[in-house]
Amino acid sequence: MGLDRREFLKTTAALSGGLVVALHLPGCSKPGGSASGEHKTVTANAWLRIGTDGSITFLCDRSEMGQGVYTALTMLIAEELGADPDQIRVEFAPPGDEYRNDLLGGQVTGGSTSVRDAWDKLRTAAAQTRARLVAAAAERWGVPPAGCRVERATIISPHGKRLGFGEVVEAAAQLPVPERVTLSEPGKRRVMGTSVKRLDTPAKVDGSAIYGIDVRLPDMLYAALAQPPVLGGKVRGVDDSAAKTMPGVQAVVQTSSGVAVVADSWWRARKARDALKIDWDPGPNASLDDAAILRTLKSAAGKTGQIARKDGDVDRAIRGAARVVRAEYQLPLLAHATLEPQNCTAHVTADGCDVYVPTQIQQVAQQTAAQAAGLPPEKVRVHTTFLGGGFGRRLDVDFIPAAVECSKAVGRPVKLVWTREDDTTHDKYRPPAFDQVIGAFDRDGKLIAWKLHLVGPSITARMFPDAVKDTIDPFAIEAAANYPYDVPNVHVEYVRQEIGIDVGYWRSVSHALNCFVAESFMDELAIAAGRDPVEFRMGLLEKQPRFREVLRVATREAGYGMARKGRRHGVALMEGYGTYMAQVAEISMEGGKVKVHRITCAVDCGQVVNPDIVTAQVESGIIFGLTAALWGEINIRGGRVQQTNFDTYRLLRLNEAPRIDTFIIDSREPPGGIGEPSTALVAPAVCNAIYMATGTRVRSLPLSRHRLA
Repeated sequence: MGLDRREFLKTTAALSGGLVVALHLPGCSKPGGSASGEHKTVTANAWLRIGTDGSITFLCDRSEMGQGVYTALTMLIAEELGADPDQIRVEFAPPGDEYRNDLLGGQVTGGSTSVRDAWDKLRTAAAQTRARLVAAAAERWGVPPAGCRVERATIISPHGKRLGFGEVVEAAAQLPVPERVTLSEPGKRRVMGTSVKRLDTPAKVDGSAIYGIDVRLPDMLYAALAQPPVLGGKVRGVDDSAAKTMPGVQAVVQTSSGVAVVADSWWRARKARDALKIDWDPGPNASLDDAAILRTLKSAAGKTGQIARKDGDVDRAIRGAARVVRAEYQLPLLAHATLEPQNCTAHVTADGCDVYVPTQIQQVAQQTAAQAAGLPPEKVRVHTTFLGGGFGRRLDVDFIPAAVECSKAVGRPVKLVWTREDDTTHDKYRPPAFDQVIGAFDRDGKLIAWKLHLVGPSITARMFPDAVKDTIDPFAIEAAANYPYDVPNVHVEYVRQEIGIDVGYWRSVSHALNCFVAESFMDELAIAAGRDPVEFRMGLLEKQPRFREVLRVATREAGYGMARKGRRHGVALMEGYGTYMAQVAEISMEGGKVKVHRITCAVDCGQVVNPDIVTAQVESGIIFGLTAALWGEINIRGGRVQQTNFDTYRLLRLNEAPRIDTFIIDSREPPGGIGEPSTALVAPAVCNAIYMATGTRVRSLPLSRHRLA
């Protein structure tokens, strides 16, 4: 991947002998711009560039962090354009309203929305482009366009004549964009639905792929940043005399987030940073610890919350019930633990600022860098690199300002890199939660009421306050408000309670929190009713055929109820991101600890673009979720995070990974998201299996806290 997008944008107006194709789609911003020479540049949602040499370039408007959009979105283009994916070059798009993710309201990669948002946009864009190319070729041949076909970027006439895209792009540029086009249908597709090999794999194997940490610029310096050890602290004073005399040190810069040392190598910057003598003001969190956070959440549990769902009269049903079951669940702070630590390379000059950064949120990154540089946003050029893991961490931009401030101070490009310890102790952690749930049965043993009271801080209130100014945070009630079971009285409410530190979006966001509570408690209710957990669920899903099917397939393929001696099964199911999913965990107990042998997952994510990518994402999400269920926990004492690296923030190892079997349901429904949902089901499935094995109900995580009989 070359970092030449800025030059592309600057020189587009000078191109000749080529076509830059852009489409305005209904419901999106109005087109603008001007025609010049043989090409046209307009505001668009998706861009295709086709040269007279037949080259095809797609500007991918989503960040690639391992989830596969680099390939999947290219497949959407290839299918409707009439090319093969390996004929298309992919570049990452710059910031711009034309790259808006309509499901999230900005240029954002998150929420398992990339394919869902692109499904109509990119396919329509490619089909319109193909129609113009075919029309240009048909006009040259003097034949009707309807008689022509396209194969591998070549238009073929009814009589077998051939013209490559590059041979007709100049003529195609003069034709109007068709308002209506016919898109491919399931069963008639060449590319979509097949397991195309990932297009980014070769570059990642041979080392040519550029991650943020790989960026090298001429005359570049390096920076290491000292941040307050107590979350929310500030610099009172600094003695940098020793650091300034160390080899290679160019400057010591007090930034908005701490104190940075700039040097001619990162290691020299790091060593000099450690020589700084900083007087830290601990701020308001000097006495903050885990117990204080839990007390705060428990105290807030007595408050009335915002209503997320209200069916019937749940309190009346509970008062008149023959049997009532109650439980409380607790979940901890979690770190994102991306493999690539946070980093940013900035170059501030007299006429603007270039930022090279692994980000999930280009426009916010642009605005943040502009503020740090003292420039208008349009003067900041954001170059998105590959991301060495995102998981929501790179929706935050707290690692950008210091890099810009350092570059501005020294007048040269500066690459700032956080250490692993910086990353672990200054994350934007997944919120903790303290939740109360009640179920009630009538005299016939029918479940008549389900009430869930959620308590926790709001991520969205910090990051996008206007979005929740007058409404409930939608990213706090996922997998709760959409409770799927047929119960006449359902009540879900959310109490927003801040805890003094910033929290951030973490893979699957509140799905993981709320699915753990909801699906664990469904097992509790099944046991209270004297029913098998799967049978109990099936009886409440008569009106939910997609849920029933994934549960049927997952339990069948797992051999539910027929585990070998010493092993037990647990189930969980959920709809999230438009995807229906069921998981069965097979576990055994060894020395009071759980061993997970197998996870079986059935997935209905609608129409599938690339089955291999779906399977890989399911597996990835399960490993991510199992790591969190077994060991994931951030502890705070005196306002300081206790975990510092992978030795204390434990990850699942290869020899501990279970067998994972994924079964994709054939569906004609619109695509659902796949990067996140499988993370959320692991913990409840495993904990439900633990109950079957031990009779012990686990209502808090991680499992490493517990010794299970």
